[in-house]
This record gives sequence, C-alpha cells and structure tokens, in this order.
Amino acid sequence: MSLQTEDKYVIKNNKKLRRGYTTGSCAAAAAKGAAMMLLGGDSVETVDLMTPRGIPLKLSLENIRREGDRASCGVVKDGGDDPDATHGLLICAQVSKSAQPGIHIDGGQGVGRVTVPGLDQPPGAAAINHVPREMIVREVQGICRQYGYEGGIQVLVTVPSGVETAKKTFNPRLGIEGGISILGTTGIVEPMSEQALVKSIEVEMNVRIAQGGQALLVTPGNYGEAFLKEHMSLPFEKNMKCSNYIGETIDLAVEKGVQGILFVGHIGKLIKVAGGIMNTHSHCADSRCEIMAANALRAGISREGALAILQTKTTDEALDILDSEQVLEPTMERIADKIQFYLEHRSYSQIELGAVFFSSARGYLGETRNARELMKKI
Repeated sequence: MSLQTEDKYVIKNNKKLRRGYTTGSCAAAAAKGAAMMLLGGDSVETVDLMTPRGIPLKLSLENIRREGDRASCGVVKDGGDDPDATHGLLICAQVSKSAQPGIHIDGGQGVGRVTVPGLDQPPGAAAINHVPREMIVREVQGICRQYGYEGGIQVLVTVPSGVETAKKTFNPRLGIEGGISILGTTGIVEPMSEQALVKSIEVEMNVRIAQGGQALLVTPGNYGEAFLKEHMSLPFEKNMKCSNYIGETIDLAVEKGVQGILFVGHIGKLIKVAGGIMNTHSHCADSRCEIMAANALRAGISREGALAILQTKTTDEALDILDSEQVLEPTMERIADKIQFYLEHRSYSQIELGAVFFSSARGYLGETRNARELMKKI
C-alpha cells in the first residue's frame, strides 16, 4: 500500500500505529483492475484508488486472469496494526460483460449472504455493504467511460478463504451465512478503532430490533454469555454483546427507541458501573476494589476488612473478604442500587435499564430492582 507519510500512521495511547485498508477498498480495486483488463485488453499489476476518506491508495493485484469475455484479479487485505480477522485475506473480483444495462454486483464463494432484516443489505443479498458497492460502481463506471463501453457489467466478488474466516467474526451472530462481509465506510482501517467496535454493536442492535426485540438482552463478554446460557432461563439466541461499551450501548438504544436493556455481566465488569464508569476497559478506569470497599463500608464491614479489600487484585478475593465478615449480601444490594442509579443517569431515565451480576466462583450475586420485569419483557 502506498500512502502519504502523514496518512500512513496514527498515534494511539502514545504508540505509532499503521493504518490499513478495508475489504471494501480491496473489492473496489480488484473490480477496477479486472475492468481495465477486460475492456482495455492490457495486463494490469497495480491500480490507484481514492478512498471515501480522501486518502489515495496504490494497490497491487494478485491472481490476475483474463479468459474470453471475463477478467478477474484480487487484492490482499491489509488491516494495518488493527487486530482484524480479515487481515491477509485475498479479496477477488470477476468482471464480465452483461446484456443488462448498468453495473450489477453480487457475492460468490466466501462472501456472506444476509438472512435476516436489520442489516445494511436486505435478506437474500450478498453481504457487501452500500459504501463498498458505491465504490465498486464508481471505479467500474470510470473504466467504462475511459474505454467508451456503454453496455452492462457484472461484478462478482469472492473471498477464497472467506468461509473459514467468517467463523472468527460477528457474522454468525448477525445472521450472515456462508462467508465474510465486504465492509468499510471510509475505505481506511483505523488501528484499534473504538468507532469501529461501537459500530459493530450498532449493527447487532439493529438486527435484534428488526427481529422484534424492544427489550434487549446484553452481555459485556464471554463470561456473561456463558452465565446466561448455563444459569438463566432467558432466550440465549437473543443476546448481543457490548464489550466494554456499556455507555455507548445505552446511548444507541435511546437513539433507536429501544424500550429497555438487561445487562448480564461478571461482577468484575459491573462493579465499575456502580462507580459511574461506563467504559469498563482497564485502560480507561479501574477502581474495582475502591468501589467494592466503599459499598462494603456502607454495609457495615470493619475498617480492617475494607482495607483488606483495597489490597485485593481480583473481585473474587474481595468477595471472600465480604463473606468472611458476613456482609456479602448487603454489599451486593448496595452495589445493585448504585448500578441502577448510574445506568439511569446515563440514559436520563429515558429507557428501562437493569442488570444481573455474578462471579465465576460464586455464581449469582445480585440484580437491580427492575431486572425481573425486564426478564418478562425479553
């Protein structure tokens, strides 16, 4: 990839991280290269692409083939320094002439197919989002004008390793079957992008809403998901993940008119919410033992017990201290009240919010006052 020096890197957490480019950019570049070979007859090894972000790319073409009335090639996805399951995948496009006017785009091997409403594309369509589709159309139309071709063009996007890679993505949870999605709104991958993570939460939320879910069941991570599946009589298939972004998830739900959310999470995550911390990533904030100790003092723990909690490294250690001083249950009740307060504070009480929390060692620990009502709605 060729980028200007000022565009190639970003600084995150005092680290210099390399940008990449999206599967949408790869598909558009591959389609452009294949169209150039089909209509111009020349061999092409690189193509220039202007991304929606305004950052130009020069991308190398792989697997170049021209057979009769069709041509194909691919571009290797480069996610930069972002931990991306699609990094290194070959994204291919086959271009052929069509009797039907216009540019027609579909997905083949390794490109997922949408099976539920609420996503960027309707059920039955290839999981190629609207911005990549627009990029493909723009690039192919430009080549058609360059060579004076006025007929129709069929573009088939394929990803040879897409079926296996899709198992590592959110696609199975979202109702996208058979491969990966061709994504990207800017054409550029921002390394460690919070915006991209929150966008993935929004996509999953849209699916749940489209399926009729007005009260959402949300788990911050794998522990919450496992507890939900093994210990709660709620429809597991309706749950969605929010990672560390509890606040952003509430904001999205308010914006979309959702009636309520029940969070099911490990005490190690939700104890932070009891202190008003709405991004539970350890890099943003911790204070687990401080919040636990403060609520334990309200519940009657001894000064020595509170000091011992302040020295703990895990919430399970703190729970053992609470239990030894026989204040576990009243402390959990106070933590539940605080979680409820800060959830409502984030939403300005515009939607109904609640939580159930647990620990890996002790199981169920407590719930907020309206958790049972939300369970009925879910």
